[in-house]
Amino acid sequence: MKVLLDTCTFLWAVSDPDRLSGRARQVMIDAANEVFVSSVSAWEIAVKAGLGRLVLRAPVDRFVPDQREAHGFDPLPLDEDSVLHLPRIAALHRDPFDRMLVCQAIVHGMAIVTPDPLVAQYPARVIW
Repeated sequence: MKVLLDTCTFLWAVSDPDRLSGRARQVMIDAANEVFVSSVSAWEIAVKAGLGRLVLRAPVDRFVPDQREAHGFDPLPLDEDSVLHLPRIAALHRDPFDRMLVCQAIVHGMAIVTPDPLVAQYPARVIW
């Protein structure tokens, strides 16, 4: 199965794994799954760190790729098909980062690993 980590899920996986659900943890460690972190999440982390709303153990340009690689997560670039899918989904969620992650999950046939109940309202499979 291909899964996409929500930004908070990635941050918890690398910094505070006790916040993850048992199902989320299991999906991430199952070698049969491909686990992805989107460049959209890297962007969100960089924005929040730049605003002082997120404190990281290292500069963001090292933290994200180092942690992603250390945990065996694959990168998922933002592609045109995902961006152009945005008008097809309802604006149920006000967070543009989350809406784009939903678009990527839909376009790439991935389940999204998130505790966010608003994401579960979209036509993407949610795991938590």
